[in-house]
Amino acid sequence: MKELKTLLRFMKPYRMHLFVATLCMVIVTAMNIAGPWMIRNLIGTVTDSAGRGVDIRRVSFLALALITIYLLRAVSRFGTDYVSHYAAWKILERIRSHLYNHLQNLSLRFFHDKKTGELMSRVIDDTRNFEQMLAHAIPTVVVNGLMVIGVSAILFSMNWRLALYTLIPIPLLFWMVLKFSKISRPMFREVQKENAEINAILQDNFSGIREIKAFTQEEYESRRTFARIAAYTKAMLRALRFTNAFHPSIEFISGLGTVIVIFFGGRLALANQLALEDLVAFLLYLGTFYQPITSFGMLNEGIQHALASAERVMEILNEEPEIKNAPDAIDLDRVNGKLEFRNVSFRYVDNVPVLKNVSFKVQPGQMLALVGPTGVGKTTIANLIPRFYEPDSGEILVDDIDIRKIKLHSLRKQISLVSQDVFLFNGTVKENILYGRPDATEEEIIAAAKAANAHDFIMELPEGYNTRVGERSVKLSGGQKQRISIARAVLKDAPILILDEATSSVDTQTEKLIQEALDKLTVNRTTIVIAHRLSTIQQADQIIVLEEGEIVEMGKHDELLETGGLYSQLYRAQDTEQLMAV
Repeated sequence: MKELKTLLRFMKPYRMHLFVATLCMVIVTAMNIAGPWMIRNLIGTVTDSAGRGVDIRRVSFLALALITIYLLRAVSRFGTDYVSHYAAWKILERIRSHLYNHLQNLSLRFFHDKKTGELMSRVIDDTRNFEQMLAHAIPTVVVNGLMVIGVSAILFSMNWRLALYTLIPIPLLFWMVLKFSKISRPMFREVQKENAEINAILQDNFSGIREIKAFTQEEYESRRTFARIAAYTKAMLRALRFTNAFHPSIEFISGLGTVIVIFFGGRLALANQLALEDLVAFLLYLGTFYQPITSFGMLNEGIQHALASAERVMEILNEEPEIKNAPDAIDLDRVNGKLEFRNVSFRYVDNVPVLKNVSFKVQPGQMLALVGPTGVGKTTIANLIPRFYEPDSGEILVDDIDIRKIKLHSLRKQISLVSQDVFLFNGTVKENILYGRPDATEEEIIAAAKAANAHDFIMELPEGYNTRVGERSVKLSGGQKQRISIARAVLKDAPILILDEATSSVDTQTEKLIQEALDKLTVNRTTIVIAHRLSTIQQADQIIVLEEGEIVEMGKHDELLETGGLYSQLYRAQDTEQLMAV
């Protein structure tokens, strides 16, 4: 019931559509029952007139009335199918948009053990299964109940032979099926294309959730994703409009077979060759008697499938963001950049501490370097500053304000991030640089690219700044991606800069270009550098050496070399590696 109550919440704006669909289905039911009954009356009239002369006008009038009934049934069937599907797909649009927004607002910890394809399946595939229940359940339950009661009250027995007359429309039905297949195939191909576009953008965004949060682009990504979902809905409704016009047309043509039976059967009855009254009633009501029973079976299967999917979707919706704005959280203008950790401890999993009582201060405009072996908590410190995670204990302050008292959007506006694992979206070079500040001018984009030593190689690309980088930026080298990432950070122009091993895994020449760009970027900014190559941090105002989650050394480069501690060992080990490489 919990899953159904959640679905009902999304259905509220479309209650009238579902009411209209149900009303149309009631009309369809009435026409299904009225048609055979009128036929039976027709044949009874013909039988009663035997010996008194053939009333051709009466027979023709009743045949015309039947055509009217079948036409009304076809129109009502279109209303039932299209209106119910329209409401269902619009409800799905709301559910999917809400589900995406909810996922985007969840904390990074939630995504640690989640596969992108699994999340995409829940957003698209599982919600698609709701359509069967939303479009058919309410109208079909009401109408099929009426159908069973009505048809059960009708006499149906005797002979089946005149049913052969219904075969006459078969060639026309075959032609319509072939025509429908030819026309509908491109429509559903377009639907699949739009579905693929949704999958692509979702995979992109879930993979780049860290960048979305770091650059506070949640609202932009919501608009972009919602627009793609709406395009998919439009393509689906266009295909359904044609499909739902086809099915009542088939029903109408099938109904003509009944008219044919009445016409020939009526003539035979008038000739006293066959007693048709009960026979025709049996033939017509037999199909309508089993149809509701079959529908109930199919409907139940669809409902169970939809409820199973609803459970999976509810698992996501029941997840609460770990990181939230405090009720009294404040907005900040541009901060000075003072940063302080006070006895901060953190762990990703229980009983495995990553940071233990870490404390340090960084004054505005200073550079702090974090060094130490792999896995000692350097990147964790960087992730705690923009509140990607919450510390287990202690405080983190920006300009002497606890970051938990600052609105997330406002806090992350103050921070630029350049990491070793650069993520670029599957768009153009220009769009990726603009992620730092979407309202920037063309001149500002170029200036940022030049500051990042990226302008020259960008201009050599096939379409310059409008070149698409490809999924996971496969069309660019590691150094090129890194410089675009730096240009993005330059354009954002935040007072706090985090460099997470930004020069690792590149060749010496590319490292020089990147280091030149970083030297420009760090001017007048509070900079936190996670250093892989210690030769790049000799000018840092302060170096913190971490070991097993604790600060074991702190000072400037020369001071730490003189002590002969862990920093000195790491530095000399890198010198030895470089000499051996030469």
